[in-house]
Amino acid sequence: MAGHSKWAGIKHKKAIVDARRGKLFTKLARHITVAAKEGGGDPVGNAALALAIQKAKDASMPKDNIQRAIDKGTGAGADSASFESVLYEGYGPGGVALLVEALTDNRNRTGSEVRHLFSKHGGSLGEPGSVAYLFDKKGVIAVDGEKHDEDALMVAIDAGADDIESDEGTFEVLTDPSSLTAVREALEAEGIEFERAEVVYRPQTRTPIDEEQTTKLMKLIDALDDNDDVSEVHANFDVDAEILERVLG
Repeated sequence: MAGHSKWAGIKHKKAIVDARRGKLFTKLARHITVAAKEGGGDPVGNAALALAIQKAKDASMPKDNIQRAIDKGTGAGADSASFESVLYEGYGPGGVALLVEALTDNRNRTGSEVRHLFSKHGGSLGEPGSVAYLFDKKGVIAVDGEKHDEDALMVAIDAGADDIESDEGTFEVLTDPSSLTAVREALEAEGIEFERAEVVYRPQTRTPIDEEQTTKLMKLIDALDDNDDVSEVHANFDVDAEILERVLG
């Protein structure tokens, strides 16, 4: 469990400072575009769009880029959006369950590429519903336990959070995805800093893996992350933090 949480934190920080910022912005823009297409261009009445915009702002994406992505989704731009959300399910090395979120304008192409990556790195792509039941879709706000104690986070519960969990010096405030923005704003109003705030597929149970399996799994996850159409990868592995740090280098 600790290993998975640490990987999530490392992955998030890596994404923000990634030298390939252009690719990161492209993926963030797709999220905004799809959210605007599905729920309209006003973030006040579109929770998914509000979250996508906030994630883009957290990554220092320029306002003009954000607005262009919204316009593309609503059809106000030069061309309307043709992207759609797809969720792929499968197993990686060590029997780890994987959920792969993608935004694509060509299901056949993306499905073929994802299947190839699973096969190449010792995994197998499954059928819809094969592993999704092992995850809960949750809003997660990670707070540094050295800066804030649990009592200070009670404002999150008042704002609609479901629970607060502690893991290796980090508090995780758990919410329904639709409540994430309100809870985040409540924490910000109290001056509480947080490391990340995002909607994730959170594992109900985790699969223990050794160092060799971890190495293979990270290669698969990195390959999926590097695909232009893949936006997020979620996994239910459990590995010792020291092993994970060695593998990640």
